[in-house]
Formats: sequence, structure tokens, C-alpha cells
Amino acid sequence: MIRVLVVDDHPFVRAGLTEMLDAAEGIEVVGECTDGAEVTGMAASVRPDVVLMDEQMPVKCGTVATRDLLAVRPQSRVLMVTGSMSGRVLREAAQAGAFGFVLKGGDPRLLIEAVRAVASGATAWPAGT
Repeated sequence: MIRVLVVDDHPFVRAGLTEMLDAAEGIEVVGECTDGAEVTGMAASVRPDVVLMDEQMPVKCGTVATRDLLAVRPQSRVLMVTGSMSGRVLREAAQAGAFGFVLKGGDPRLLIEAVRAVASGATAWPAGT
């Protein structure tokens, strides 16, 4: 079972991601955070295999939260999600230690595949990056 922590500041998005992931075979959402500032504490408590991390959040962005998380829990794999993507954001996510990046508006099956890939230690970067 792949244990996933969902981090997104929008309740509607967080609920949708949680429902989609919980419905996938072999994946269990073990916690949710509303901002990157909550990630380190929650991850210590629920011990996720994968952290599905929104990039743009009001208190602490996903890139900074990823660095903080991996400093204390390097075994967690971060998969960044956002509504829009740029080369700069992709580079910053990779430099922070993320294993992949998916767009919120993309095919839901790609998200599930990316979670599984990242959990197995592979990467899940968009084609052409």
C-alpha cells in the first residue's frame, strides 16, 4: 500500500485529489495539509511514502516545504502539482528534491501513474523536460 500525504491550500482540490487517490488500488491517503508550513509535522506523524505537494500556497510554497520535509524525512518522495508549469518552477522543484511534477488539469490516470512511479523510486517529470 502506497501511503500518500496530500498538500494543497484549496479545499475543493484537496478533496478531489484525496477521493481520486483513495479510489486507486494500492494507494491510501494518510493525511492532508492546507499549507506547506504543516508538512513536516504531519509527515512525522503519518509517515507517507509520497507527498503530493502543491507548488503555490500562501504561507510556505511547495518548493520550500519540499526542502524542509526532505531535510527531516528523506525517505518520503515528493510529487509536485500545480495549475501551471514553467521551466523555472520545474528546475526549482528538482533542486528541492522532488521526484516529479504533474499538472492539476491533466489526465487523472497520469497522476495515479506518477504516484506509483515516484513511490517505486522512479521519477515522473513531464515529457520534454
